[in-house]
Amino acid sequence: MKNTRTKHTAAFKAKVALEAVREQQSVAEIAKRYGLHANQVYKWKRLFIEQAATVFDRDADSVESVSSEREDQLLKKIGELTVERDFLSRGLGRLR
Repeated sequence: MKNTRTKHTAAFKAKVALEAVREQQSVAEIAKRYGLHANQVYKWKRLFIEQAATVFDRDADSVESVSSEREDQLLKKIGELTVERDFLSRGLGRLR
């Protein structure tokens, strides 16, 4: 019988890690309930704690990147409209 690796979703990992962080049950009990090895639960718990601060860093970065992206779009549109205005003003100047 071939053993295949189970790929757990990020939501599942976060759920298990959060339960481990709460420490309402032992890691062994959590591992048994979800059919995992205790070492895996410890690893997810450690990653969860280490990377908790990056969640808030990403929010600030995403807000800055969205505003920067919007600013780039607006500057591009201003450039297009300026070129269009100059082109049309030259065309109207010839007709006079």
